[in-house]
Amino acid sequence: MTTPLPDFALALPEIVLLAGACALLIFDLFARGERREGSVRFAGLVLLATAAATLFVLLGTGGALAYTFNGLYVADVMALLLKLGATLAVALALAYSRRYLHDRGLLKGELLALLLFALLGMMVMMSANSLLTLYLGLELLSLCLYSLVALNRDSPVSTEAAMKYFVLGALASGLLLYGMSMIYGATGTLTITEVARQVANLQANSAQHGFLVFGVVFLIAGLAFKLGVVPFHMWIPDVYQGAPTAVTLVIGTAPKLAAFAMAVRLLVNGLLDLAADWQQMLVILSVLSMAIGNITAIAQTNVKRMLAYSTIAHMGFMLLGLLSGVVGGNWLNAAEAYAAAMFYTVVYVLMSLGAFGMLVHLSGKGFECERLEDLKGLNRRSPWQAFIMLLLMFSLAGVPPTAGFYAKLSVLSATVAAGQIWLAVVAVLLSLVGAFYYLRVVKLMYFDDPAETAPALEGERDARVLLSANGLALLVIGIVPQPLMGLCFVAIKSL
Repeated sequence: MTTPLPDFALALPEIVLLAGACALLIFDLFARGERREGSVRFAGLVLLATAAATLFVLLGTGGALAYTFNGLYVADVMALLLKLGATLAVALALAYSRRYLHDRGLLKGELLALLLFALLGMMVMMSANSLLTLYLGLELLSLCLYSLVALNRDSPVSTEAAMKYFVLGALASGLLLYGMSMIYGATGTLTITEVARQVANLQANSAQHGFLVFGVVFLIAGLAFKLGVVPFHMWIPDVYQGAPTAVTLVIGTAPKLAAFAMAVRLLVNGLLDLAADWQQMLVILSVLSMAIGNITAIAQTNVKRMLAYSTIAHMGFMLLGLLSGVVGGNWLNAAEAYAAAMFYTVVYVLMSLGAFGMLVHLSGKGFECERLEDLKGLNRRSPWQAFIMLLLMFSLAGVPPTAGFYAKLSVLSATVAAGQIWLAVVAVLLSLVGAFYYLRVVKLMYFDDPAETAPALEGERDARVLLSANGLALLVIGIVPQPLMGLCFVAIKSL
């Protein structure tokens, strides 16, 4: 029996990115100048080439489902669109934080290489059709993020955050691996599509079914850690606060797209016939995340920590879409619900890029803009930047006509269509609680006097333009959400 040759063209984005990241390591050895202009431009070219390769594969396949590497790798519309989103997020994060990193002596070749390798891990996760491939991508991403958090070796806070992240991440990886081993023991395969076939053939009262459900519990635990939902959220506030703001910008954005892809591959592609079992777990995780995230964020005085608890609440909201797809064995609502969850995740990443990007932009040399007091009187110092921050806060709070409002509306509509009306009511009430701390930021910017220690606003012109486009994009998507929602629907239908 001969093994068919893999179709390398389907994995062209990963091949281009891997080759570019390795070339960057060599190129940086000969780069001169403290600002690392050459290395930054080289990294930008690699990201541009990766995006072009992704578009090439998307247009070449015509949106058709394709497998390669003996079924370990899948190229579908969802994976390719998420890859484009993750590439754009990393590129924007690099553009926003270039001056910040240079001022603190962190703009080095190893940081750029770690960013590219982290993106490679995300891409592998997005196209994984095997539990083993999924885990390899996850660990590549995780190891790069641990290193990025600890990159500022002179900061004890960053080192402590990296240690917490590493220890808790290792624990979550152990739980995930144990769950995968039980899935393999019950089905005899690591390929996700084969797992789905085996699960569909199991009897509901069989011993294998109980074994599978037990394994799903551990899978959900590992997945919950990567999403950052309660009760596996302990690392998020400490890591977000302890890491340099530019690194927090990376951790809080693109990896959420990879975590969403991981959830879809495991729960929708592989274990959809066990939806009645994992949906109940997601209900608990969702409600706890929205409650603890929104309520705890009110007490925070550090903006990064406040946005960390906001992340927990938003990921709980996103889970509403994932748990609303299949109701009582009825799959009619599945595509709409999962598309709403994907739309919510994409919009959340766009909002986080703007919010953390603005904090990076407002941070000067020797000054970290991370306390609520640092935003006082921003409207008097820079009315346009205050307006963009207002759009970002309104979108995070779900105020119309921003994209955040439509994202929440679409997820709530899917929840109501699934008959989970009580869950939708709880989500709305907790969203009202969460609106307080977002509107508090607006109040500080527009109605309070600037702090005496507030430095003069600097920042590169390119970053200002991109931040403006980021904020205005949320307004445009909120007014005309159909194109992006249509893409998400097509992506889910391609699975």
